[in-house]
Amino acid sequence: MYRVCFVCTGNICRSPMAEAVFRSHVADAGLAGLVAVDSAGTGGWHEGDGADPRTVAVLEAAGYEQDHRARQFRASWFAGLDLVIALDAGHLRDLRALAPSPQDAAKVRLLRSYDPAAPAAQGDVPDPYYGPPAGFQECLDLVEAASPGLLDAVREAVKEHTR
Repeated sequence: MYRVCFVCTGNICRSPMAEAVFRSHVADAGLAGLVAVDSAGTGGWHEGDGADPRTVAVLEAAGYEQDHRARQFRASWFAGLDLVIALDAGHLRDLRALAPSPQDAAKVRLLRSYDPAAPAAQGDVPDPYYGPPAGFQECLDLVEAASPGLLDAVREAVKEHTR
């Protein structure tokens, strides 16, 4: 099983959204039995909570299923993960600093790095939590734009993984 974990700050907005969207892409690609998808936050403030209602509303409107409970990312998880996807540069930095080894730090990638249309200077998926509801739709749009490229990378890695 190839394991992917999306990470944002509190694990109630961006990373559960990315998890739901990417899980749908994995299933549509026929890889559900080969790729496990989950999410976490760099902080534990919301541990045990469901996704933000605005995240749930945007996902449901777009036809994505989600069943989420927030949790905090732990350094010990690196050993069981193949790819750790950060939603912004701050998460990327925090996760790489948390990594027990250089090999683990190399597993951490920025989500928008998989979107060929994303300018390098705009690698973050902005946090919609304190903004207007439209920010949640923007978040979904950015996640959806990066998902095909991420799926291609994961599909190639799964081929290597299962050889």
